[in-house]
Amino acid sequence: MALMPVDEALAQLLADVTALPAETCPLEQLAGRVLRQVVTAQVNVPPLDNSAMDGYALRVADAALPQIPVSQRIAAGEVGGPLQTATAARIFTGAPIPPGADCVVMQEDCEVLDGAIRVLQVPRAGQHIRPAGQDICAGEEKYVGGERLRAADVGLLAALGLAEALVSTRPRVALLSTGDELVEPGEPLATGQIYNSNRALLTAMLRGLGCEVRDCGIVEDTAAATARALRQAAEHCDLIISTGGVSAGEEDHVKAQVEKLGQLKLWKLAIKPGKPLAYGRIGKAAFFGLPGNPSSGFVTFLVLVKPYLLAMQGATKVLPEHWPVIADFDWPKAGGRQEYLRARVEVSEGRLKAVLYNNQSSGVLASAAWANALVVIPAGRVIQKGESVDVLLLNELLA
Repeated sequence: MALMPVDEALAQLLADVTALPAETCPLEQLAGRVLRQVVTAQVNVPPLDNSAMDGYALRVADAALPQIPVSQRIAAGEVGGPLQTATAARIFTGAPIPPGADCVVMQEDCEVLDGAIRVLQVPRAGQHIRPAGQDICAGEEKYVGGERLRAADVGLLAALGLAEALVSTRPRVALLSTGDELVEPGEPLATGQIYNSNRALLTAMLRGLGCEVRDCGIVEDTAAATARALRQAAEHCDLIISTGGVSAGEEDHVKAQVEKLGQLKLWKLAIKPGKPLAYGRIGKAAFFGLPGNPSSGFVTFLVLVKPYLLAMQGATKVLPEHWPVIADFDWPKAGGRQEYLRARVEVSEGRLKAVLYNNQSSGVLASAAWANALVVIPAGRVIQKGESVDVLLLNELLA
C-alpha cells in the first residue's frame, strides 16, 4: 500500500474538521484562544492629542521669548483650558495637549524661572505630541475573526474598551497511553519497563494550545480494555489522542478497535519519524493515534495534530511558516518519506545555519529537547552542506 504524502494528509485532515462552538469570555481568559468575532474600533486611541514627555506645552512662535509665564498645570487624566498667548502649560506624559499649543518642550530643555520658563532649544511644530488616533482610529477594523490571541492582542482589546470577547470553546482532549511496558514517573522500574514520557510531553503541548486535557492513564494492552477506554473518551471529548498501539503487531490493539467502534480514515503516512500515524472518528469525537516512540509523537503532533486543533477552533492560520537556512550537514541518502530532522538553527559566519542532532532515531527524545527547529527534507531529496533547506522553528510550533 502506497504511503500518503504529508501535504495530502494535511489537506484531508483539515477538510474533515468539525468546528467547535463559541463562547464569550472575559479578558483574563482570552490569551491563547481563537477569536470568533470582528472587532472594529469604537474610539480613537489615544482619544486626544497628548504629550509624549514631561515638559511644557506652548506655541513654537513663543519659544524665543526671554521668559514664558506658566499659566496652567495639566496631569494625565486632566483636560486643560485653551492656552493663553505667550504662555506655557506645565504638562506630564499622557496629558492632553491644551488647545492652542503646537509643541511640547522637554523639561530638560527648559530653564525654570519664578513662575515662568526659558526655552533653551528651539522646538519644531508637533514636537513630542502624540496625535489622537495615532495607535488606532475609530472605525478601523482590527480583527476579522480567526486570530489566535497573544498577550499583546489581549492588551489591544483592552485598549479598545472590550471587557470580553467571543472565542472558540476549549477543545476537550482525551489522552490515552498504551503499552504494558510503561510506568509513570516516580514509580519504580521493573526489568523491561520504561517511563511514560509521551503523557507528560503531550499534556504540556495540549495545554499550551488551550486544550482541556482528560488524562485516561495507561491502558492495558488488551482489546477489551482498549475498546472500553476509547468508548468512554468518545462520550466526553472532542478529540482522542492515543500513543502506541497503531502498528501492525499482535499487541497493537488501538487501530483495530477504532475500526470496530468508528471509522479509520488515514493510516500510514509518508513521514519520518511517525509513519504509523492513524486518524479517524469514534462517534462525534475525532481520533489521532500517534506512534509510541517519543520523537515520532513529538513530530507528528506538531506537523499534523496542532493544525487540526487550530482549525477546530476556527483559526485562519493553522500551518507554520517554512524558513530557508543553510544546511551545515550532508544528507546523502534520498528517503522515500518526508523527513523532519531535529536541529538547531545557529548564527555562523554571519549566516543562519542548521546543525543536526547526532542521533535522529525516533526513540531519542533528547533530540527534541535539544532542538530549536525541524529541518524538512522532502522525499527523494539529498542535501549537500551549504545548500538551502527549509526549517520549522520550534518557538512557533510550540507557541
